[in-house]
Parts: sequence; C-alpha cells; structure tokens
Amino acid sequence: MLDRRSFLTRSVVAAGAAALGSSAKAAPSKTSIGLVAGSRLLFQGDSITDMQWGRNQRDRNHYLGHSYVFLLAARLGVDMPEAKLEFYNRGISGNTTQDLKKRWQKDAIDIKPDLLSILIGTNDVGKGITPQEFEANYRQLLDASLAANSQLRLVMLDPFVLRSGGLKSEQAWKARRSATDKLGAIVDKLAADYNAVHIQTQAIFDAATELAPPEHWIWDGIHPLPQGHELIARSWLEALCPLSQKS
Repeated sequence: MLDRRSFLTRSVVAAGAAALGSSAKAAPSKTSIGLVAGSRLLFQGDSITDMQWGRNQRDRNHYLGHSYVFLLAARLGVDMPEAKLEFYNRGISGNTTQDLKKRWQKDAIDIKPDLLSILIGTNDVGKGITPQEFEANYRQLLDASLAANSQLRLVMLDPFVLRSGGLKSEQAWKARRSATDKLGAIVDKLAADYNAVHIQTQAIFDAATELAPPEHWIWDGIHPLPQGHELIARSWLEALCPLSQKS
C-alpha cells in the first residue's frame, strides 16, 4: 500500500504534470495564470462544484458552498493574501453542458473572470447527451468566453466516477465508466486546442483508490466526500500554483 507522501506525489504531482505535458507552453505559475491582485476566479460546473453555494452573495458565510472551490479559496487566501483574489462559484446541481450554454452570459461572461475553471460532464452522461453534442456545447462555451476576454486563463477538469454506491454493479459500472472516459478524451482534446490547463481528475481518483477504497473518496460513484474535494483542490493547486505548495 502507498504511504501518504508517496500517494500525493504520484497522484497529484505526476497526474498534474501529465495533464500539462500535452502542451508545449510554459508551465503555470503565479504570474503566467494571471493570479495578480484582484484577479477573478470563476468555477463552473454541476453539483460537484455547486455544493450549496449561497445564492445570496452578500452572505459571506456561505457564498462559496463547501466544495473544492471553498478549499481553494481558503488555501490561496492564506498563501497569497496580497493578491486579493475574488472567487465565484457558479456550479449548479444537475447541469449539463447544454444547461451551461443557457446561462453562460449571466453566470460566466458577465462576471468577467480572469481565470475560468470548468468541471462538467457527469450529467451529460446521465442525461444521454452524446459525445458529439458534449464537444460542440463545450466549444461554444469556450469560444464565447475567449471572445469576451482573449487573455482568459482556462482550466478544464475531466468528469470522473468511481465504483461505489450505485455504480458497484458490473453492468452499471462498465456503462458509466465507458461513457465518462469518452468525455474525458474530449476534454483532453479541447484542453490542447484551447491551451488550457488540463487536470486529469479521473486518473487522480483512480490512483487514490490504491490508498483507500472508492467509498472513501466518492460515496455514490459520482459525488466526492470531503476528502475527495480536498483531492481535487490539491490537484488544482499543484497544476496551477506550484509555488504555493509547501515542501
């Protein structure tokens, strides 16, 4: 069994490096991803991102919810207080790429982010959106965002599942994993096409099961437990902000 340090090194650092390796561009750093004073970081997606973020943004106790977004804001707020970063969670439970398109102007472009992080796809699988539709929808989102801000930094996370909860049966697992992997391959292609940071979330969760069983990370096959969200947050930080990681 992997010890904790070996696991984090292998699953977070290696997976993050592999994701970035598809691009010949410079590795992300505090400046190259635009994390300068006052930068706006927008997180988009479905229930995995949502996690009950407060729709009343004046309520600063609950405005970010309790997903990996909250963890990232906490960590970067401590490590980079001088940057005064602004965090926006606009994940909505049940959303597909088609749903994102319907609200993209209001919930993405109008926010005017400097960095856009997207984790989407599990509901596209569940609601029967084809891989071709998924790719077309995703491209429309990215094109619209870059048309509004050509300097926008993009981060794309793979949809992911683990064999737990309702996905324990062989039939359910094989079908869901196969469909999810197809969308992950599309995210990989899009990340290369749009020069985005690509976080290989499925590979990271797969590696995590060498330390603890799937139920430790994702309770129902789809939705991460707190430690699953922490794993996403650590992977995100390692890919984008290597200088913020403490040795």
